[in-house]
Amino acid sequence: MRIGYARVSSAGQKLDVQLGRLADCDRIFHEKASGATAKDRSELQKALDFVRDEDVFVVTKLDRLARSVIDLAGIVQRLQGKNVDLVVLDQGIDTTTLYGRVQFNILAAIGEFERELIKERSMEGREKALARGVKFGAKPKLTKKETIDLIRDFEAPGCSKTEIAEHYGISRSSVYRLYAENREKSV
Repeated sequence: MRIGYARVSSAGQKLDVQLGRLADCDRIFHEKASGATAKDRSELQKALDFVRDEDVFVVTKLDRLARSVIDLAGIVQRLQGKNVDLVVLDQGIDTTTLYGRVQFNILAAIGEFERELIKERSMEGREKALARGVKFGAKPKLTKKETIDLIRDFEAPGCSKTEIAEHYGISRSSVYRLYAENREKSV
């Protein structure tokens, strides 16, 4: 029996091409989930549980299966333990042959190397942006003037913190946090 597995990383991506390539499989498992770790993908786990002796597990590309050598090795070991072969269509990998196993290991190592390079470049870009003064995270909900007004309202007798929060469209805990962070600045 041929068991297919397809995965895309985000909701905006489509599975159509992969599903088309896996059309000759007897059963296809598919999901929209990050490939960072194999353990967090429920459909992959179901597919690995489903396969039986002498089945063939089919994916279109190796990176659809996993992104790290450790995850790939674990998946292949699990498949081998069940006497299940792995076929990766786009890379021509077939673990029933010695050449296919060697090719699998080389491509897995390259895939992990590529992922580490992407992480490294992303971190460098983030550090450069921080050095240029780029601020990450959510934009402040209140302007400087609104923050000064909030502090004035906070200190006014008889003004409830819940009313202040509702007036500025923020939570009560944000009222207290903003007051604590900015009270010296407004004096």
